[in-house]
Amino acid sequence: MKVKNLYFLLLLSGIITLVSCQNKNNGEELLTYKLLEINPSNVNINNSYSASIKGKQDIKIIPNVSGYLNKVCITEGSRVKAGQVLFVIDQIPYIAALQGARANVSVCEANVSTARLNYDSKQNLYNKKVVSEFDLLSAENALKTAIAQLELAKSQKTVAENSLSYTVIKSPSDGVVGKIPYRFGDYVSPTIQDGLTIVADDSEMYAYFSMAENQILDLLSEYKNLDNAIANLPEVELQLGNKTMYEYKGRIESISGVIDAQTGSVSIKAVFPNSGKALLSGGTGNVIMPYQRNNIIIIPQESTYEIQNKVYAYKVIDGVAKSTVITVAKVNDNRNYIVESGLQPGDIIIAEGAGLVKEGSQISTITNKEKE
Repeated sequence: MKVKNLYFLLLLSGIITLVSCQNKNNGEELLTYKLLEINPSNVNINNSYSASIKGKQDIKIIPNVSGYLNKVCITEGSRVKAGQVLFVIDQIPYIAALQGARANVSVCEANVSTARLNYDSKQNLYNKKVVSEFDLLSAENALKTAIAQLELAKSQKTVAENSLSYTVIKSPSDGVVGKIPYRFGDYVSPTIQDGLTIVADDSEMYAYFSMAENQILDLLSEYKNLDNAIANLPEVELQLGNKTMYEYKGRIESISGVIDAQTGSVSIKAVFPNSGKALLSGGTGNVIMPYQRNNIIIIPQESTYEIQNKVYAYKVIDGVAKSTVITVAKVNDNRNYIVESGLQPGDIIIAEGAGLVKEGSQISTITNKEKE
């Protein structure tokens, strides 16, 4: 048994020595990778920005008067027209107030007539020197007071009429009804914070998203000012929450002129038609904006690797892999990078699997065509 074990150890030692000698004789093995020659090109990149979708106008319906709800004439999600009745508040106290205001106007009108008769009488008597100037001025002041009281009564009547009209709450625009937190019999007032509901004008929909400061500065550099940028930016597309593409394209309507100090970004609004009512206010999606760059270097992201927020690529120089730091644009399509510095036309880089390559590795420059 001891003889057999000794024989096995000697045999294993010989195999290891043979393999080691073969590696020394053959030298370092050449690794074959897919290579890419750097050539500038013109590209269109679709940039994706997270967006919140809102109606053209989300109108919060808040009552102008207080009272108990007598009627709720709509349901959540129903579509309404401008002027359509939404809610009715108990009208009885407001009808009574209007009747009182009308009666007060009548009383004041009678007082004005009496005061005018008295003044006219005093004027005649004064002309005949029967009464003093004091009596005439007193009658004139009484008439002015009666007229003022009539004007006040008329204004109170107008307020009462308006208050009564406010008990019938109508939709200010076409749109779709949101959540209705109040029901028949609930007490409502102008102080309620959530409102009776929201009517979303969805004839057009707005998609709000943000761009980084450097991207806005690029636009300003290219178009001189934001107005020119808005006028010349291409149409944008909208990817919905279920990853499908909205059938209509939109346009950039406005770009905020203020950079958010906390996020370092600028708010942008894109508008999309919504004739088919496929977009819902309050939804989310992604605005897809095409971005054209001419005479630039673009490489696949899989040809790079990242260490401590620095992006590297491997150049192949005289058959040897040498890492180099590159600067890439923040704008990308999640597949490719736009290289701003670090690579030059004519450079050869490793196109795939850069993260597996070691510095100084011998790289085969034989292409698949040459092998054939």
